[in-house]
Amino acid sequence: MNYYFKKTLEMPFDHAVEKVIDELKKEGVGVLTEIDVKETFKEKLSVDFQNYKILGACNPPFAHRALQAEDKIGLMLPCNIIVQEISNHRIEVASMDPIASMQAVKNQKLKEVAEQVRIKLKSVIDKL
Repeated sequence: MNYYFKKTLEMPFDHAVEKVIDELKKEGVGVLTEIDVKETFKEKLSVDFQNYKILGACNPPFAHRALQAEDKIGLMLPCNIIVQEISNHRIEVASMDPIASMQAVKNQKLKEVAEQVRIKLKSVIDKL
């Protein structure tokens, strides 16, 4: 089982980030965090890196249900989506697969939440 879903887009990087955020919103998922890896590496390491953002996506009702089912599951939240420029105007978008990431946790209630979140995240990737 892959631990992610992915799709390659042909568009400017910033446009791809906006498109991902818009598709997440349509699924009732917001972005809690946005990590600009390129900027961070430049600032902290003086290293040039390709455009690469990590979006921390969350649907509060699902997060609430997951935390009620398993109080330590916050270690795996929010769900991460990456947007990276693999070449000029070729952008790869990948989302974690919550089913794969939750396999180590043996909790049926949590599995049910992960299955519903999986549907939403897969839908976002498919619609890009």
